[in-house]
This record gives sequence, structure tokens and C-alpha cells, in this order.
Amino acid sequence: MANPDPFGFDLRVSSDKKKRNRGKRGMSGAFETSQRECEHPGCREAGQYRAPRSPDHLDEYLWFCKEHVREYNLKWNFFNGTTEEEFQEQIDNDRVWGRSTKPFSKSPDEQRAWARLGIDDPHQVLGENATRNPGKSVTGTRKLPPTERRALDILEAKDHWTKTEIRKAYKSLIKVLHPDMNGGDRSDEDRLQEVVWAWDQIKDSRNFQG
Repeated sequence: MANPDPFGFDLRVSSDKKKRNRGKRGMSGAFETSQRECEHPGCREAGQYRAPRSPDHLDEYLWFCKEHVREYNLKWNFFNGTTEEEFQEQIDNDRVWGRSTKPFSKSPDEQRAWARLGIDDPHQVLGENATRNPGKSVTGTRKLPPTERRALDILEAKDHWTKTEIRKAYKSLIKVLHPDMNGGDRSDEDRLQEVVWAWDQIKDSRNFQG
């Protein structure tokens, strides 16, 4: 025979079965060890089956015999006594797992604090550009090849512009510099050639969005 476990644990299968039988519920849902009596009026059978007492007290139970728990369950209606509005509210609440979304708003204390400074929106503290985040490209710090940087200068464009925006600037310059737009005056031909060259550098570049 094996020595007893030094830690005092009883690992025998038979011992485990005895523990599991305490308060065990059978396949039919009956609590086989229940000593209660059926709560149906006039019934003296064993109350081995439990059922919720009411929709408002789901954690409190009535105990019945098998016959009367079936009768009770057939008559059970969770929404008994609720109005149409309450029924719809319950459905809407269940859709979000009982955690409805609350509107985001400033607390009254916070609102009053800003109001004392004459401010409706905290972003106003930083001025009219507070919510803007132009990035590095606006300041001209974007890394570009020298030819593309010179092309932007010729076209009087910014390095954060898209190709569509740069193309508009290019067309505007063409209208100003082209001889056909100036009564045949060719004095700006050199400048015109520069503008055409500049657009050629940009239109095929991968550094600008379309």
C-alpha cells in the first residue's frame, strides 16, 4: 500500500466522487441532495428543482417537484407586466450589453473655469491655429533632391503641396509667361523655359502625392 501523501491531500478517485456528490445536480436539473419540499400549494413531493422567484429577483428561487416546475416554467414570462416602451428599452440596452454610450461633455466646473477667462473652447488659448498640425513640410524642412527643391522655388510652390496643387501653380505661370497670352511678347521666354523644366521635375516625382 502506498504511503499517505505528506501534504495531507487525498488523491483517491473515490474520495473525489464523494465530494462531487454534495449538492450535485443531476442530468434532469434536479438537486438530488435537496431536502426541500415542493412549494406548490398542496404538494408534498420533494422540491429538487429550482426556478427564479420573479423577473426582479432572479437570484432568489422557488423549489418545486418535477411536475410543478414544468408547469411554472410554461407560465414564466420575463417581460410580464412591462410596457411596450420598457420592452424596447430592454432590447436597446441588451444590444450594447447594458453599457450605453454616454455623451462626451465638459463638466460644469471645467466649463465655468474656462468661462471666467472668456474662453469657450480650451484650444482658443493657443490662438486660431491651435488645432492645426501642419507638420515639417510647411516649414520647408522636407528632404527633397536639389533639382526638385529648385523646381518648387521656380514654381513658387510649397513642398507639402500635392501634384494637383503644384500643377495649378504651373498653369498659372504659363498663362502669365506664354507669348500667346501676352500679345506675342517673348521677353519672358527664358523664365517660361524654367517653369516648363520645373514642372517636368515634379510631374514624374514619387515625392509628391497625386
